Amino acid sequence: NTMTDQLAALQTLAQQAHPQREQALADFYQQWRHEALVVDKWLSLQATAQGPDTLQQVQSLLQHEAFTIKNPNKVRALIGAFCHNPIHFHAASGAGYQFVADQVLALNALNPQIAARLLGSFTRWRKYDTARQDLMRSHLQRILASTDLSPDVYEIAAKSLDTA
Repeated sequence: NTMTDQLAALQTLAQQAHPQREQALADFYQQWRHEALVVDKWLSLQATAQGPDTLQQVQSLLQHEAFTIKNPNKVRALIGAFCHNPIHFHAASGAGYQFVADQVLALNALNPQIAARLLGSFTRWRKYDTARQDLMRSHLQRILASTDLSPDVYEIAAKSLDTA
């Protein structure tokens, strides 16, 4: 009954539409809430889940007591992990791109280095199908057009669009 075993079981359960999924996630958090690294793993496993409501769950976790956008480790654990979720970050609707681009803009003033790192998920936009290329490019352009853009974020966006 170690944390590693519990986390492995929770990771499997988090991928399922199981009736006890939410309770298991809540119970795990209650048990380990005072262990920052374990909480980071708890955030990440939810951000990388394959279920249909993953983006909504990630959005709701932005308001969870375990998350603060001012803590780079929490941002990497939740938003950074979501960027590595191939199903939901690259959803055909573009909702994953919209979410991450919004977070990049929110982080731009707070922590431009973390914002730039998240924006790195958009740099390979040319490797995707035309529809996803268009969506990713439009979010890069939106970020580039925003006011008060940090040099870190500007550089990633501009180089990605070949306008640097």
